[in-house]
Amino acid sequence: MKRWIQLAVVALCAIVVAACGRKSVSLEDFDKPVYMLEYASGFDIKGADSKQSVLLTVTNPWQGADGIAVQLFIARDGETAPEGFDGQVLEGDAERIVAMSSTHIAMLDAIGEVDRVVGVSGIDYISNPDIQARRDRIGDVGYEGNINYELLLSLDPDLVLLYGVNGASGMEPKLRELGIPFMYVGDYLEESPLGKAEWLVALSEVVGCRSEGEKVFAEIPVRYNALKQRVAENALDAPSVMLNMPYGDSWFMPSAGSYAVRLIEDAGGDYIYKKNTGNASTPVDMEEAYLLASAADLWLNVGMASTLGEVKAACPKFADTRCFRNGYVYNNNARTNAAGGNDYFESGVVHPELVLRDLIKIFHPELVEEDFVYYKRLK
Repeated sequence: MKRWIQLAVVALCAIVVAACGRKSVSLEDFDKPVYMLEYASGFDIKGADSKQSVLLTVTNPWQGADGIAVQLFIARDGETAPEGFDGQVLEGDAERIVAMSSTHIAMLDAIGEVDRVVGVSGIDYISNPDIQARRDRIGDVGYEGNINYELLLSLDPDLVLLYGVNGASGMEPKLRELGIPFMYVGDYLEESPLGKAEWLVALSEVVGCRSEGEKVFAEIPVRYNALKQRVAENALDAPSVMLNMPYGDSWFMPSAGSYAVRLIEDAGGDYIYKKNTGNASTPVDMEEAYLLASAADLWLNVGMASTLGEVKAACPKFADTRCFRNGYVYNNNARTNAAGGNDYFESGVVHPELVLRDLIKIFHPELVEEDFVYYKRLK
């Protein structure tokens, strides 16, 4: 009898010790940065003393968001989410991922983890060769507003990677109902080319490979800044650059601090429209756009056009501009697949140095020997 009492006491002590080990910490304890952002501004990753779990916070994850934070708690080593935590909880590392944007795929590919993708949105438009090679085993869940939730549920995802445009994703309520964790990826909101690429560190965290993500990302600014320095030391002039094509009766011109303009400036070009100092593209009428194009040395990013003839058909009046007459019209659609998916908007996000090199080749061809990757000169 005494022996049984001793065993019961030992068992009870073990239970108490285990329970103490699993004691949940408070949300405020997760205040130790485990990664210091260099260029991005839309996420942070924090840990707590003596804990393997981390708290990944995405701030203002869609256009117009103000003071909005969406949190993902990645519970590791048997630890539990903080008491009262009402964000998303991912139990362990994400092994099975549904990616709603092709940029998510590019980031996972950059760190060698694209094989974790089991579902996508619009598989025909995705350029990644691994995804296309596995397309018969990957679920295409459709587009927001017409999601096949039965298929999505059958994929048994650990995490769905979302993005918001002008508000929260319409998928949120259903994912909550189904108990499927989600995370917003706000790379497209970053104005810095290197800031966009740095989001691959956030995705490397959710798959448990942050050290690899840090290593991969650390090499990108080195290559990018070396090219930027080459321009600064050798370029003698800065050709003026016109951007885009009309949308309806308006021509949208990016802000002077936007992603596209920063690349142009770093490549030694001069963006021709300096009036827009806000944080979003602004429409100008066709007459003003014509005057801008007439004064520009070069014209870039002309929509879906692949030939000068297609540009002329879309904008007949612009065929007499100097840049058009001289054939200095370039588009970023050199890597477009049969369905129209453009790899510039996919892998280009994690290879800003290659986009920059293409632009340097356009503005200062004497500084670059390599062939174009994403851009081509229209004929």
